[in-house]
Amino acid sequence: MIWLYRFLFLPTLLLASPYYLRRMRKRGGYGPNFSHRFGGTPPLPPRRPGVRRIWLQAVSVGEMLAVGPLLETLKKDESVEVYLTTTTSTAHQLARERYTPLVIALGYFPLDWWLFSLRAWRRIKPDLAILMEGERWPEHIRQAARRGVPVLSINARLSDRSFHRMWKARGLVPSLLGGITCSLPISPQDEERLRALGFPPERLRTLGNMKLDLTIPPLSGTQRGELRRALGLGEGLVLLGSSTWDGEELVLVQALKAARSRGLKVTLLLVPRHAERRDVVAAALAKTGLRFHLRSHGTAPHEVDVAVGDTTGELRELTQLADVVFCGKSLPPHEGGQSPIEATSLGKPLLFGPHMSNFREIVRALRECAGAREVLNENELIAACVELLGDEAQRARMGAAVLAWHAHNRGAVERTLAVIREHLAPRG
Repeated sequence: MIWLYRFLFLPTLLLASPYYLRRMRKRGGYGPNFSHRFGGTPPLPPRRPGVRRIWLQAVSVGEMLAVGPLLETLKKDESVEVYLTTTTSTAHQLARERYTPLVIALGYFPLDWWLFSLRAWRRIKPDLAILMEGERWPEHIRQAARRGVPVLSINARLSDRSFHRMWKARGLVPSLLGGITCSLPISPQDEERLRALGFPPERLRTLGNMKLDLTIPPLSGTQRGELRRALGLGEGLVLLGSSTWDGEELVLVQALKAARSRGLKVTLLLVPRHAERRDVVAAALAKTGLRFHLRSHGTAPHEVDVAVGDTTGELRELTQLADVVFCGKSLPPHEGGQSPIEATSLGKPLLFGPHMSNFREIVRALRECAGAREVLNENELIAACVELLGDEAQRARMGAAVLAWHAHNRGAVERTLAVIREHLAPRG
């Protein structure tokens, strides 16, 4: 079956390339190290006797942030070294800024075609390959199997969309992905889905979500004040749109206006999921008559009604300014939802739309503990924002419930590290 995959990969890539090239050009930052996509690598140090090499792939910003504790712990082990790859330019930039001292090199993951993957494997020569979350690349997995290298799928999850796609071709899954040595699902539901697709039960271990081990360094009072001034946020409450998608920003503007019409002192902080949408967001805000400022333009010259956090890697800091948080990509027509985890780790009251399937287990638990509320449409979101912004006691109760739930569900990183160590043991 791998030969059919190899045969179809290039024609499929050629058909899809106009879309992906446009997206890469729009987001920018993909020019440097483009050869890595074809199996090239940055200069790698020679293999050292007794040192085990890990190839860790984390596709995007969220996954890259989640592997931080793993990298910090593995760096302390002198018998281990890590080569880190990613797929997006934003994740590559973040990794370069935060993880350069922790890895032997940082590169882009190669396109999953035979010769490209073969070239990369011959250069990297890992003893263990780790794929983060939804990464399952048949050629990469096959190259590992040929060399007897174990493959771990950590923090593994299957979105509704991915599961339905794989279900349609479930007969092919064992032959294409059977080389995964061990998969570590984040929830019982994800484990059940992997079993249904043919993954052997003995290769599945549900360990929880590593992202819940996130610890965000708190801003001091001075830092909070400086950040608010830089954004143009005056005194009063802050409503945060976290990782918003098209259309959601203007609904939150309506919520802002509705809250102000009730006499509440509120400003709006928008953090679009894709920073390159800044021009679209700015054009939409310009029509509202509100004063706004883009974070990428430097310090705000005056107080504004709406601040736009159109930068990468600052969501942790910006969330600390919020009194109420809405999770983006959850209102129709969008589906899947963006991560609520930064907000939960900071004890922020949460609102989200009906389409949070990527985080179904988390939002179910947050609803059960009364730390979050689901809104079905735009009108419900506006009403819920006004209600919470006007009720300090309810915000405090929800925030405390979120913090308690988050603390109870930590520990996946340490459990994952234990499995990694098992598979790093020298093979006889």
